[in-house]
Amino acid sequence: MGILSYWKIILEILLLWYAIYMMLLFVKGTRSEQLLKGLLMIGIVYIVALHLGLDTINWVIARLFPISVIALVIIFQPEIRQGLARLGQFGIRQENIGVIDEISRAAISLSKKKIGGLIVIEREAGLKSYIETGTPIDSEVNSYLILSIFIPQSPLHDGAVIIQHGRIIAAGCALPLTQEEKAISKTLGMRHRAALGISEETDAVSVVVSEETGSVSVANAGRLTHDLDEENLTKILKSIFYSTPKRKVLFRRKAQA
Repeated sequence: MGILSYWKIILEILLLWYAIYMMLLFVKGTRSEQLLKGLLMIGIVYIVALHLGLDTINWVIARLFPISVIALVIIFQPEIRQGLARLGQFGIRQENIGVIDEISRAAISLSKKKIGGLIVIEREAGLKSYIETGTPIDSEVNSYLILSIFIPQSPLHDGAVIIQHGRIIAAGCALPLTQEEKAISKTLGMRHRAALGISEETDAVSVVVSEETGSVSVANAGRLTHDLDEENLTKILKSIFYSTPKRKVLFRRKAQA
């Protein structure tokens, strides 16, 4: 066996290790983690039965295997879709016009008035299917406009505002609810569940304001950060959307006329 063959073996081991590591990291803390533990236990039972010559158990597991593959694809469908979407986003960056200050100002205004609101900012993954559920607006991002959308008397207040390419593209949009019930407190309502849901399905970032408490939160990558003031909200959004000074800036303020 030549040196090249050894390197191939090492490369294959490293790639397999990395794939398994990323899969475990991806499902950690989700409902899929428990399913993987169950599959691992079945695998151990099969290996033990194979070595001990337990033919009946081996026969049952062998017959169930083709069915289990189809069942697993159905069960893991949300995780598979999310993983493939994120894989397709790898290395892609999209430039947007700066709107962070307006979003923060709008969220704090809603918080002070205890008006519920949900603002979703599109990143690399397109939100077309969710935009189509709402009412088209296509306006520059303005805190007063956002505030007027979420006033309870407004017909568009009971949905999400979606910002795309630095513009308010639609309002009153319906979003998917989170699949991870353990990740969110029972005291939080549908807006928070929707904010987490869209951050699980896509790489979008959501700013959500509680109608009951006025608390401002940010949902990103399936995680919710609570009780933010304007300074911390702006800081978090900038840490997500801004590059380092040496790199391309994703959000830039428009030049004043």
